[in-house]
Amino acid sequence: MTEMSVAPEVFRQAVAALKSSRPRREIELSEVGPPRRLAPWAHALAAEATGPAGEFATARLVLLHDPEGQESWNGVLRLVVYLRVELDPELATDPLLPAVGWSWLTDALEDTGAAYTALGGTVTLTSSARFGDIAGPARSHDLELRGSWTATDAELASHGAAFHELMASAAGLPPEGVSMLGPRSADAGGLG
Repeated sequence: MTEMSVAPEVFRQAVAALKSSRPRREIELSEVGPPRRLAPWAHALAAEATGPAGEFATARLVLLHDPEGQESWNGVLRLVVYLRVELDPELATDPLLPAVGWSWLTDALEDTGAAYTALGGTVTLTSSARFGDIAGPARSHDLELRGSWTATDAELASHGAAFHELMASAAGLPPEGVSMLGPRSADAGGLG
């Protein structure tokens, strides 16, 4: 059930706080239909971003509310994220990549000051080969991150900001206010 007019006040506050966090301009954010069977109340966002080197990341952030709580949640507001990013073939074989992918989420939560408990998840690396008349590159490599955590209160603006930071990290976006430098040409001045 997602009808906001009859939703519990804590859920309405949580949705409003989550929506108050605005993504940076490189991230396209939209509301999407939430899963219906995970909790009595749910709200979902989808995001897409393309980084400067062509890295394409997609993600969903789902807010779940169960007024009764659920034993594994340790609370009544649970956030679930699913992220997928295309990888450069050279990165796909790095044995440290799963830990780096997980750090995108943990660092984002820490950097934004999001208050949470019961954090858990997985990072999966996949490699696909295409055959026959299927469009796309012959091989592709992806990182998939699935994570969930319980917010300690309904003030979710920092959790929304963490979701945006996660997207920026996955897409390889530089910190806000920092421009990527391209190669210098000999005609651009300087030493020649």
